[in-house]
Amino acid sequence: MRLSKEQLEQFDREGYLFFPSLFKPEEVKTLTGAVPELYSRREAYNVREKGSDAVRTNFAAHLVSEPFARLARHPRMVEPVMDLFGEEVYMHQFKINGKMAFEGDVWQWHQDYGTWLNDDMMPTERAMNVAIFLDDVNEFNGPLMFIPGSHKKGVVEAKHDLTTTSYPLWTVDNELIAKLVDRAGGKNGGIVSPKGPAGSMILFHSCLVHASTSNLSPWNRVSVYLSLCAISNHIRRFKRPEYIAHRDFAAISCLPDDCLVKSYPVDVPWGKGMPASALQTSAVPIEDIKKAA
Repeated sequence: MRLSKEQLEQFDREGYLFFPSLFKPEEVKTLTGAVPELYSRREAYNVREKGSDAVRTNFAAHLVSEPFARLARHPRMVEPVMDLFGEEVYMHQFKINGKMAFEGDVWQWHQDYGTWLNDDMMPTERAMNVAIFLDDVNEFNGPLMFIPGSHKKGVVEAKHDLTTTSYPLWTVDNELIAKLVDRAGGKNGGIVSPKGPAGSMILFHSCLVHASTSNLSPWNRVSVYLSLCAISNHIRRFKRPEYIAHRDFAAISCLPDDCLVKSYPVDVPWGKGMPASALQTSAVPIEDIKKAA
């Protein structure tokens, strides 16, 4: 799937693109059927909500599960990012965010690139998220909220929040959020929230400021996020475990468009268990490690 000139201009202006019902129900069913088994695993890659057994985020499903390994190579998710970067991409991060009914906690206001820069030493913001809804998303079950055009500010000041939720995040303070919202239109479009049926897809800039509220509704809001990075822009430090920030910088090779309804062979190297190496970390930049070797 390639982007039109109008879509490229809209992305540059607003920082995101929304594609309602891009994936068919039978394609979504392939993915939703694999989620319960993934969430049931007692592995480090399943981060659970504070004080709850509900999964907040599942990492690296594309290394564990065949359906998600195929999704990680899906042209509808990968090719638009290549269009925007003019370059091949690799998988920096793969996660299934499980904002479960009654238990899904907030995601504070943040930029994804802020975390990738501070934790992973990613050189520039030439990386972004592509998300697909596995459930219908409405105004009640904690939809994503964006501040349109906020990516134009580049990297904004953030603090490392280690206490609000079970997952640490580099978050933006309320005063700056208020200014960004006012700049984007205030009550007239300063915050937008794409909603739609399962199978809808969002593509958004790594500097776009976004958040989501808790899910107090009786409806789950599970979404898959592919964090794709230009191969020339790979991370320079392995401070976080490999199951969170991947270390394979090889370009993604796309499968055919029907890969969610046909069983194309894919490698799932962690299918029988995550290797111990996936937990190893280092605060030393990669270049310094190479020099020492």
